[in-house]
Amino acid sequence: MKKNTMVSIGGLIIAGAIVFLLMAATPGSSGVEITLKELNGNQQKYEENYVTVEGLLVEESIEWDADKIELQFDVKDNEGNKLHVTHNGVKPDNFTEGVIVILQGNPAKEQGEFIAETVKTRCPSKYEGQDMENYDPESHKDKLNKPSSESEGEK
Repeated sequence: MKKNTMVSIGGLIIAGAIVFLLMAATPGSSGVEITLKELNGNQQKYEENYVTVEGLLVEESIEWDADKIELQFDVKDNEGNKLHVTHNGVKPDNFTEGVIVILQGNPAKEQGEFIAETVKTRCPSKYEGQDMENYDPESHKDKLNKPSSESEGEK
């Protein structure tokens, strides 16, 4: 074999190994994002999949066992669908009523159960926009019409 052919084959093997390792290390990239309603309706269909699902936290359902580092809680959606979640890991800081919980993991064999690998939270009010009736377009005109040299000098 020629030297160039051997180098090309070696490069392809290394590139293939890198792609394989990246895919194996990031299971979330191969998962599916579904709603609570879809998951509750077809839990057996998604049983073998790594899925992402989100819902509102039901605060009175939180059970935290610090000794086992185990968190159990329920999430719900606006249509009344509920899901019981078990997570072996730390409890997020802002774990309170009204928080949207984003779950990644696998549905359990029992209907309405979910085993979460990751639990993330976000506050819905943080992402809501301002009312348009309170918006004053005049307040932004000065910023848009300033010459670039003036705005650079103020930094």
